[in-house]
Amino acid sequence: MQATIQRDKLFFASCTSLLVTSLSFGIRAGLLTTWKEQFSLNQEQIGVITSTAFWGFPLAIVIGGLVVDIIGMKKLLVGAFLFHALGIVLTITAQGFWPLFISTLLIGMGNGLVEAACNPLVASLYTTNKTTKLNHFHLWFPGGIVIGTLIVSFFGQTAMGADGATKIITNWRFLVGLMLIPTVVYGYLFYKLAFPVTERVASGISSGDMYKALLKPLFLVMIVLMLGTAITELFTGQWIDVLLKNVTDNALLLLTIETGIMVIGRAFAGPIVHRLSAAGVLLTSAILASIGLYLLGHSTGNMLFVGAIFFGMGVCYFWPTMLGFVSENLPETGAVGLNFMGGAGMFAVSLYLIFMGGYYDRLQASKTPAEAGQAIINVTLMIPLVLTVAFAILFFYKRKKSVAPAV
Repeated sequence: MQATIQRDKLFFASCTSLLVTSLSFGIRAGLLTTWKEQFSLNQEQIGVITSTAFWGFPLAIVIGGLVVDIIGMKKLLVGAFLFHALGIVLTITAQGFWPLFISTLLIGMGNGLVEAACNPLVASLYTTNKTTKLNHFHLWFPGGIVIGTLIVSFFGQTAMGADGATKIITNWRFLVGLMLIPTVVYGYLFYKLAFPVTERVASGISSGDMYKALLKPLFLVMIVLMLGTAITELFTGQWIDVLLKNVTDNALLLLTIETGIMVIGRAFAGPIVHRLSAAGVLLTSAILASIGLYLLGHSTGNMLFVGAIFFGMGVCYFWPTMLGFVSENLPETGAVGLNFMGGAGMFAVSLYLIFMGGYYDRLQASKTPAEAGQAIINVTLMIPLVLTVAFAILFFYKRKKSVAPAV
């Protein structure tokens, strides 16, 4: 007898697993300066540590995407639980660069397996409403970052000693340990629940047709565009404390505002996607992200908050709408298509983090170290500007195709 698929419980468990992913981003973003000072690391080393989460993610999501139709989504999520639990424990006990490197890699691999399983799971559970439900699922990414940054802000990381030197408060290990709570919750829920097969398997699309679809020009274009959308959103969010620490004492608050806007936006994605179409949403997003990065790279004081608002509105729909566009317009690519998209995006971020870490150190050693962070933001601004042109072409291409007369 086939087990009953409890759609709502599976969706809740999926959101909880993504919460662990986002907490790792939010808490880590607030702890980079602490790790740098406590373990005497330079910014390039910090860039390498953070990059491991981003290339551990594509490693896991690509491998997971290739086998998910064969072994099922449940086994991937068991793997995600094990990687998350081990990575969190190793982070708590870390004493230097290599333990942080390895633990961050493991958490990144857990994050990748979550998306490798949950993106096709959500698409399979809501076959007639994919883009909206993927946005609802992915609202827990910025939502967890909000929670993570608030946790770091309220509990604090450092304090100024009487001699004027910065003293490290070691409660950062406790903050990392809090991630074990949702990890245990989602692990238990997924262990108890039955899973459907992926949409591609349910539709009877062969593996050969799926791999042929991965070579379609539209899919290849979307892979390239995913590189830019991922860097714009995730690099800036992960490094915002580092990039703006010389111009504001509220860098983490800026991240909280940005991600809070993303939560609200993704919660109301349905009517927006319906009105603008997925391509229209992506075009609007690129324009707003460009405005936001320009303001963050050229402002001080209260205008930084305006920049964070525009940037939050801009990157809000990037990731889930890119996945939704592929799932709706290229459904034959299946789980592999979705996971190749996510893997490509995260791999691009990992390379960008390493490159920008070294560039930041060189700027810091120059005559204008106070401008280093905003200089990197201004370099990154070029990416959404290019995306604006690309998404404009995609938007008009899709609109022309939709009104073309039938032959």
